[in-house]
Amino acid sequence: MSLPRVGVSACLLGRPVRYDGDSRPHAWIRDVLPGYAELSPICPEMEAGLGAPRPPVQLVLMGGQVRALGVADSQLDVTPVLSVWVREQAIRLEALDALILKSRSPSCGLGDVPVFSVEREVLREHQDGLFASWVREHFPRLVLYSDVWLEESQQQAEFLSLLMKKNAGS
Repeated sequence: MSLPRVGVSACLLGRPVRYDGDSRPHAWIRDVLPGYAELSPICPEMEAGLGAPRPPVQLVLMGGQVRALGVADSQLDVTPVLSVWVREQAIRLEALDALILKSRSPSCGLGDVPVFSVEREVLREHQDGLFASWVREHFPRLVLYSDVWLEESQQQAEFLSLLMKKNAGS
């Protein structure tokens, strides 16, 4: 039986892809998980061509639509370039058994990204990022986890159990 395939936010693997050119390595994901799964790094912003470092963005509700706009410059709208990249990921995602995404990321956050008004007031605090939202909608059977859900050994064991069950069924 082959190892399950897990897409992982590249910053969690120690790659300097965040908006500030930094990373957020997660020890368990980087050091332990490779013994159980084949890891595939993924970073929507970098892969869409936004580079690092880059101006930070936040989710803003504008005209009834959530957009990824610059924090310092609200004229910066990266929604179109991210949307094109996201739609091109279907084949890649079909090959995965699970996806571990960076918390609070405007692209990758799972239910923990704030959405602001144009006036910069917090409208809601529990939104999925743009990529995460699309994945949930189009790949409902894909196991999705946030890095913060993998802090404790019990959570890690639960993730591995889900992953092995999914891999055995495929």
